[in-house]
Amino acid sequence: MNFELSEEQDLLKNTLTRLLADRYRFEQRAAYSREKKGFSKEIWASFAELGLLGISFSEQHGGFGGGAVEAMIVAERLGTHLVVEPWIETVITAGGFLRRGASEEQRLARIPKIISGGYLMSFAQAERHSRYDLHDVTTTAQSLGEGWCLNGEKVMVINAESAQEYIVSARVSGNRRDRDGLALFLVSADAPGVTVAPFGRTDGRCAANVRFENVALLATDVLGEPGQAIRLIETVVDETIAAQSAEALGSMQAALDMTVKYLKTRSQFGRPIGEFQVLQHRASEMVVAVEQTRSMVFHAAIMAEAENESARRRAISATKVEVCRNSLFVAEQAIQMHGGIGMTMEYAVGHHLKHLKALEATYGDGNHHLRALITLNGPLADGGALA
Repeated sequence: MNFELSEEQDLLKNTLTRLLADRYRFEQRAAYSREKKGFSKEIWASFAELGLLGISFSEQHGGFGGGAVEAMIVAERLGTHLVVEPWIETVITAGGFLRRGASEEQRLARIPKIISGGYLMSFAQAERHSRYDLHDVTTTAQSLGEGWCLNGEKVMVINAESAQEYIVSARVSGNRRDRDGLALFLVSADAPGVTVAPFGRTDGRCAANVRFENVALLATDVLGEPGQAIRLIETVVDETIAAQSAEALGSMQAALDMTVKYLKTRSQFGRPIGEFQVLQHRASEMVVAVEQTRSMVFHAAIMAEAENESARRRAISATKVEVCRNSLFVAEQAIQMHGGIGMTMEYAVGHHLKHLKALEATYGDGNHHLRALITLNGPLADGGALA
């Protein structure tokens, strides 16, 4: 597999690296997370100026026509600095639904505003009982003439308090766990009947539970074909997992770099602790885990856009299994080798552990995706889908 970036991709990586190194140091990040909406409006505006908010949209809609590899590059940089701005949620997830399932009228009404930095969207999917099953939905949308009436509650909606609009999954027919019968709706955050209960996550980001009580929707608020939304949901979630895996890789690399630096500077018994062989072995195992994850993240970025649905799902699940296993190993080793300082709020390495734990639980943990691989008869069942 060719891991080399093109000239344009390398420029994107270097430009974003410089911006974050200058304006997203750990102390600045802490200040951004305390702002009213949980992130910095100035940083978001800088992302818009750099074109990061349009990277995945077509040139026809004012974007740059980038793909999953460009998304991977950006997400990895964001993970390195523990960025709290909702780039993945707005550009990759919500943007993915608009690109793949929206009408042209719906795209034109939203994509230019997203690219300019003036519009944020969130995907409201999870429910209290659903765990990681995307089709386990009890929120309902009842057809009323030419419109719909939406009722239900969604939990752990990232960026819900600052989003202007939600993409909400709801059941229009069938039973609770049926794959068929799901629809997606575009719901304004200030629509009558929408109630938002915000809270902070352990990793410093903002989320909320969102309740919908007799929310009146128009026929034009439906995204895609009613009752046939599950394949669109799975496709966009796979793209999101690929981006979040890259974000986890960036966080892992940062934790590794901090640990190596600490081993070189912290002295005990008159010499740097990095000279102790047992710690060298641990650090080398961390390097191997990071590089294994990097290979899987590149593979996920390529397969996220694959037309073969079965191969795509196997690749994404295999990547999530590897990311969950390796990311927690790297973060836990980093904490142990830093000692007590690793658990302080004033030091970044502990925050990387919290963020990686939060990513692990998003759209399925390692055990969930391992079971998915078993259900799909293993990652190599068709003679090399992961090759």
